[in-house]
Amino acid sequence: MRQDGRSGCPINRAVEALGDHWTLLVLRDIVFGGRRHFRELLNGSQEGIASNILADRLRRLVEDGMLTRDDAGRGRRATYSLTESSIALVPVFAALGSWGRRHRETTEALAVRAELLEVGGPALWADFMDELREQHLGVARPDPGRPSVRERLAAARAEVEARPA
Repeated sequence: MRQDGRSGCPINRAVEALGDHWTLLVLRDIVFGGRRHFRELLNGSQEGIASNILADRLRRLVEDGMLTRDDAGRGRRATYSLTESSIALVPVFAALGSWGRRHRETTEALAVRAELLEVGGPALWADFMDELREQHLGVARPDPGRPSVRERLAAARAEVEARPA
């Protein structure tokens, strides 16, 4: 983790790490979209991130200790994994989504995730963080029998998208 910030203020340090919108969107796509490879992130970006910007943000996130990158070897694609500090952003994403849903124009299909995270609250966030720890860190979930949060979020979006216009 880099320590070259402007000040030791916790809000400043968080903004320095996350203040660039592309950084948050890359993390969003890994957390919620399950995208873990460069091409998946590039091609799956609804906002149209450029390849050079994506490469830079991934490099920075690895340098800052928010992602790890496996050493894929020649001819194989690298896999990015969340670290605990990135997994701990789930409540932040929930708060940002809730704020955006309430104070900005959104689409129903994309806002449904924010609504479910808001309604589910800290218990749902904890389940999701446990799920992410299992997928990215290899830590078994305390209750593996629980339904997947990512699947529940995807199903809610699919249900909204299937409604007649």
